[in-house]
Amino acid sequence: MVQQSPYGTWESPITTAMVAASDGRPAHLGAIGGELWWTEPRPTEGGRKALVRRRPDGTAESVLPAPWNVRNRVHEYGGHPWAGTIGEHGPLVVFTNYADQRLYRFEPDGAAENRGAEPVPLTPLPAISAGLRWCEPVVVEEFDEVWAVLEEFTGERPTDVRRVLAAVPLDGSAAGDRSKIRELTDDSYRFLTGPKLSRSGSSAAWIAWNHPHMPWDETELRVAEITPDGRLVETATVAGGEGESIAQVEWAGDGTIVFAGDRTGWWNLHWVDPENGNTGEIHPADEEFAGPMWGLGMRWFQILASGDIATVHGRGESRLGVFDAWDRELNPVEGPWTDWAAGLVAVGDRVFGLAASAAGGYEVVEVDTAKGTSRVIAAAHADAVDPAYYPVPEHRTFTGPGGREVHAHVYPPRNPGHEAPEGELPPYAIWVHGGPTSNVRAVLDMELAYFTSRGIGVAEVNYGGSTGYGREYRERLREQWGVVDVEDCAAVARALAEEGTADPARLAIRGGSAGGWTSAASLTSPAAEGLYACAVVKYPILSLSGWTGDDTHDFEAQYVHSLVGPPEVLEERSQERSPVDHADRIKVPFLLLQGLEDEICPPAQSERLLERIAGKGVPHAYRTYEGEQHGFRRDSTIVDAVLAEHALYARVFGFEGPDFALELHP
Repeated sequence: MVQQSPYGTWESPITTAMVAASDGRPAHLGAIGGELWWTEPRPTEGGRKALVRRRPDGTAESVLPAPWNVRNRVHEYGGHPWAGTIGEHGPLVVFTNYADQRLYRFEPDGAAENRGAEPVPLTPLPAISAGLRWCEPVVVEEFDEVWAVLEEFTGERPTDVRRVLAAVPLDGSAAGDRSKIRELTDDSYRFLTGPKLSRSGSSAAWIAWNHPHMPWDETELRVAEITPDGRLVETATVAGGEGESIAQVEWAGDGTIVFAGDRTGWWNLHWVDPENGNTGEIHPADEEFAGPMWGLGMRWFQILASGDIATVHGRGESRLGVFDAWDRELNPVEGPWTDWAAGLVAVGDRVFGLAASAAGGYEVVEVDTAKGTSRVIAAAHADAVDPAYYPVPEHRTFTGPGGREVHAHVYPPRNPGHEAPEGELPPYAIWVHGGPTSNVRAVLDMELAYFTSRGIGVAEVNYGGSTGYGREYRERLREQWGVVDVEDCAAVARALAEEGTADPARLAIRGGSAGGWTSAASLTSPAAEGLYACAVVKYPILSLSGWTGDDTHDFEAQYVHSLVGPPEVLEERSQERSPVDHADRIKVPFLLLQGLEDEICPPAQSERLLERIAGKGVPHAYRTYEGEQHGFRRDSTIVDAVLAEHALYARVFGFEGPDFALELHP
């Protein structure tokens, strides 16, 4: 029987514990021999990343017990943290451990007398804590080494850093001797990806770029020959630069390189012959075949044994297709999944990936391209509740200022046991993704379902600047951060209110990181004045002039110049747009959530806003979390953050909320 209840008061079986348990997803797929390996989050174990192995019989097991945490901090966001090969006693794995950022070697099936032994460190402890970081490793058996990106801090400042490709002996001799590490490149490029070795082992390719560019602005494809003694020589740029962003490279069997570059305005697949520089398109299309390289080791495409290419592609959404190299056609992979992550792995003519939909979370999927079949092989989605409680997305395109398109996913309240009284309109929260050069996909999110199943609608906005819609759309935010993002989110909120979908008096905005910036800026910008009744701001950027140079991490130390403007105008525009400089304009309650070990958006910015708002009579709450970095990973933190947000909505929107003491200070 359906019960009539006000929006926001609906009873739901989706609990905060379910939200915490579903936080994160499998990642960093790879193959060792015929086995598939990956990492999985463990929220109940301090948020560590476990290394998981799928045995030939289909069973999956965690390889390393707590506290081993297979994760790294290169660029602070990290990247692919492990590599493997078949050794004398079975799989040999090299991985980065989060606590000390060292590389370790581990053989889970080692000789009987050594089974159960601890992983062996391969790299030394640096003078600066966690100051030697490693990412995107590859085991190079010919030289008995592991090659990887080395990020080395040379001083206490976050910009005192250099990055090179380096070779580490697998025998552990460098664990106490830094001089045993061979540097394969110089540090003339500020950033670079891990090396991809040609199938003959005679050449290596990687992507490199320099400040002030971000990897989605401009990168270069670098190639070098590998000498018999393992040096990289004759290094040259063979593609990229001049305003082109190359996001991924792979070697083809004929010695050419396939890469995803946006020279056409879309990340499409191209080829280049490193011997003569000849290049061409593989499959031109007005859709994306790659995305922003926020982490090292992202893989949107893989070359199969047949020469065909398995590739993630789409506009807004990412489907999997197989490009037939003979017929020059892109054929879809059938299945229920509407989004594929950038983590494909090819083994022969099979491709493995992480796929999800609005009805299920990310699963490990195997596609046999020769047979045309696909199946879930691990991390299978299991409904914790009746799927009737899950939100169903409406893919909408709204009209922003000047008639520009604004893409969004709208999730109306949904609960099979409740309906609202006739004439009542639901409250809505505008969810703002981070980045800002990123996007949000319409896949099952139990945190979102927590709110929609209780009668609170959600609209996730892919505002101008988001990826997935071509370079022109994402460059709409160039020098307009704090303007276009705020306007686009406001346009969606106003449209929902004007069309009668949302209650105009009960609109909220929330977001984390760059989304926290847009949420806070929306409370101080004239473009959204009087629109929102409250806001939830998580680990935010709050001052643009305080988000550059040594006030943030090196990867994004000059990002603000493309988002806001060069140094000569940055301070002026920062004062115009930054919430901390206009705290007097905040008139509605807000919740501020902050991890105390956040190196990307340090607590100092949140504390500065609180100083500016003190005594202004604006109800607000500030909740901090020990041990949390950028984004929350511990189950206790996730539960607290969700309940605090729910309690704020209940207080502001006028309905009975959770049993949670949220104290709002004036």
